[in-house]
Amino acid sequence: MVDRVRRQPTRYGGRADTALAVVLDCADLDRATDFWCTALGYVALPKEAGSGPYHVLLPADGSGIELLLQQVTDAKVGKNRMHFDLRVLDLDAEVARLLALGASQVTSEPLTNNGWTWHVLRDPDRNEFCVLRPPDKNRDGLTRSGAVNDPVNDSSLTKEALL
Repeated sequence: MVDRVRRQPTRYGGRADTALAVVLDCADLDRATDFWCTALGYVALPKEAGSGPYHVLLPADGSGIELLLQQVTDAKVGKNRMHFDLRVLDLDAEVARLLALGASQVTSEPLTNNGWTWHVLRDPDRNEFCVLRPPDKNRDGLTRSGAVNDPVNDSSLTKEALL
């Protein structure tokens, strides 16, 4: 579990006075927690008394972008104005893994642009996200090791790719 003392959030623009967190609306907090922890190799902090409809997810080492899940009662309508891009080396394997976790596929054929190839998926709350394979230059420095945070994580998505 993430030790709160070791928590090292990503700083916005390198500013020491601002930490970046991404908030994602969901209908079912437990389902979203399970999906995104497994999808990203994150861990969920224990819920605190009085935390209400929120659940904090972090990379296992505490260093990186916090994902804050927020349970909402209103239904998702229309396309997200913001979405996650998960950059991986093995696109087909990662899409298959995420589908097995409960994602649904929006694009039946991969999309391409400027050397990038990707699929659009939806999480169990119907939030769109993309799974992309970078051009041959691999500008993100991805590795084929997927066991950064989770010994059962067999994807090529590494913690370093998320930071």
